[in-house]
Amino acid sequence: MDDETRRLLASLDQQRNHVLGILEGLADEQLRQPILPSGWTMLGMVNHLALDDEHYWFRCIVAGESLDFFPETSDEPRGAWHVAADVPAAQVLDLYRDEAARSNAIIEATPLDAPPRQRDQWWGKWEVPDLRFIVLHVITETACHAGHLDAARELLDRRQWIVQ
Repeated sequence: MDDETRRLLASLDQQRNHVLGILEGLADEQLRQPILPSGWTMLGMVNHLALDDEHYWFRCIVAGESLDFFPETSDEPRGAWHVAADVPAAQVLDLYRDEAARSNAIIEATPLDAPPRQRDQWWGKWEVPDLRFIVLHVITETACHAGHLDAARELLDRRQWIVQ
């Protein structure tokens, strides 16, 4: 693995650890409690990161796995934000860890300038030239959502990840 890939993976892992770290110590019911008016839950956010970011971008777009993993419904398109009540919180957190590990394996085995295997299958009209673009996108997305989780956690019980 080259130095650039190593640095990008370190940055992505740092953000993933932030996501998981800010949730440490929360009970199942707290992870499922909507905190902000938009109604998303912290557990739904982690499920979104596992499926819509890690699985979608790395396994489907980069590695070329089937997009059939993402069923569409009229009520909840790409419903990763919603976790059924019978799904244990630990299962969602483990899914995120597993998808991150699978993503890392794909990143480590793929040159950063390699084009995605799935062409023209991403949301919107983006130009997605290579793995490097996707890694930077997922770092940005994960960092943004880590900040959302920070705010939700502070509103829930005043815990802060980074105290200034």
